[in-house]
Amino acid sequence: MGVMADKIEARLRAALAPEMLEIIDDSDSHRGHAGHDGSGESHFTVRLTAAGFAGKSRVARQRLVYDALGDLMAPGGVHALVIKASAPGEA
Repeated sequence: MGVMADKIEARLRAALAPEMLEIIDDSDSHRGHAGHDGSGESHFTVRLTAAGFAGKSRVARQRLVYDALGDLMAPGGVHALVIKASAPGEA
């Protein structure tokens, strides 16, 4: 993983204490698209399972992730993020 992926992991672990966390750098598949400057680490997918997601809507879960990442989502940081968030026991 690169520097940005490490930052994403640290923030999500600190804020959400996920049981499972997977971070996938999708940047290479976005070459030539908006937000990809060739340096990589601009497009990510995160898959996580956390108890804090129980009883929350998909939108509420995404807000928790965005809140945890904070300034990493500002211009010059992560351009695109796919969030696959679940509570323990969900399929």
